[in-house]
Amino acid sequence: MAQPEIVDVVVLGLGVGGEEVAGRLAEAGLTVVGIERNLVGGECPYWGCIPSKMMIRAANAIAEARRVGGLAGTAQVSPDWATVAKRIREEATDGWDDRVAVRRFTDKGGRFVRGGGRLDGPGRVRVGEQVFQARHGIVLGTGTRPSVPPVDGLADTPYWTNREAIEVEELPGSLLVLGGGAIGLELAQVFARFGVRVTVVEALDRVLAVEEPEASEAAAAALRADGVEIRTGVKAARVEHGTEGFTLRGTEDEEFTAERLLVVTGRRAHLDELGLETIGVDAGGRYLPVDDRLRVTEGVWAVGDVTGEGAFTHIAMYQAAIIVADVLDHLRRAEGGADPSGTASVVGGAVGVASSLAATGSSGSAGSVPRADYRALPRVTFTDPEIGAVGLTEEQARERGINVQVGFTQLASSTRGWINKTDEVGFIKLVADADQGVLIGATSAGPAGGEVLSALVVAVHAAVPLTQLRHMIYAYPTFHRAISEALGKLRS
Repeated sequence: MAQPEIVDVVVLGLGVGGEEVAGRLAEAGLTVVGIERNLVGGECPYWGCIPSKMMIRAANAIAEARRVGGLAGTAQVSPDWATVAKRIREEATDGWDDRVAVRRFTDKGGRFVRGGGRLDGPGRVRVGEQVFQARHGIVLGTGTRPSVPPVDGLADTPYWTNREAIEVEELPGSLLVLGGGAIGLELAQVFARFGVRVTVVEALDRVLAVEEPEASEAAAAALRADGVEIRTGVKAARVEHGTEGFTLRGTEDEEFTAERLLVVTGRRAHLDELGLETIGVDAGGRYLPVDDRLRVTEGVWAVGDVTGEGAFTHIAMYQAAIIVADVLDHLRRAEGGADPSGTASVVGGAVGVASSLAATGSSGSAGSVPRADYRALPRVTFTDPEIGAVGLTEEQARERGINVQVGFTQLASSTRGWINKTDEVGFIKLVADADQGVLIGATSAGPAGGEVLSALVVAVHAAVPLTQLRHMIYAYPTFHRAISEALGKLRS
């Protein structure tokens, strides 16, 4: 057995969250080993947020040009996917090469190891023949992978996941999308706007089933207007592939055919690969359970998608900040004892940085570490219209026994919505706790739904009283002014 090499921290998995934790701890002067078998930076910069939003930006530009006829004259559009593919390859992903990201980490003082690591007992991580013993902690940021449903015949076909859809250089003539969640709808609309015949097949009774029913209706209406066929309530029974493409058969004898099949039915962590049993942690769950400081167990933290708190970059970055503070606070206490003032020195040269990061929590009080709080988790589906949401849906609030008030207004009824010709697809929906007099959830759908959402996130996160929200001044004419109209319509 190889002799373990002693280091301060090992970060296993350098996705968005893992890279942030590893980089900041290295900057603080700790000896940090970062391990990644795929690309440093993870899904987001290579197959997720960044390239997909480039695709969406291009598709939205096509849609806007087609709207010129109703606003400013005439325009002709000739979509060219090669332009989009080139930009993704050259500007976003460097041809799916992570040399820049690796250098970004090592320039901060970290040590990078390429490979598939796993836990090898308390405080220990093995990568091939190398073994590292972490004095102050291990951080798991191994992310998730597409969860492919056990549909008969599917595994034996060349189906796409989001990765193949992002990497595509030449568009197919037709596309079946299995899964009507955010990723499926975003990609479906993009491809449809570039001339692909798209069909979305969803097992549940509506697309975007985790969001408000009004959001589902808005998204479905917008995609249908782009020529997308949407079939809900269809449970896939079998997939076949031949020279003509794919055939998807439903349990009720439904049949769909297309040149390509994109499967976007969720993601899951592969915990069985991490060696969790060597530290007494059950590997049988879908995700890693963590506490409000992202601790899996003593000396082990987890960050990002693997925690199951939401597959969002902003969640990973939020969690990373908490872990950095907690690791440094743990280190400071171990080396120098309690230090409420946050002025103690720590080993490894992390003087000052550790105290400033670990000494101030979410409350701003010295010596505390911020606790994870997901009450105001923002999420955006980047379809057109954009659908932003925060907190609880109306149904979730009622299931919790909350005395619910709901306020709803169509964006088209606002001056800006009318000017913009948003039709009936944009709206603001507010969910309030009538007893507490605060918002506990909200949805903003429209041309800038994700941007309008920011005001609602603040309201939910800070529990701003409804009386104060009603007394605010909302700029005119803006999309966010519709919030005041929805407040005026709050009813039990």
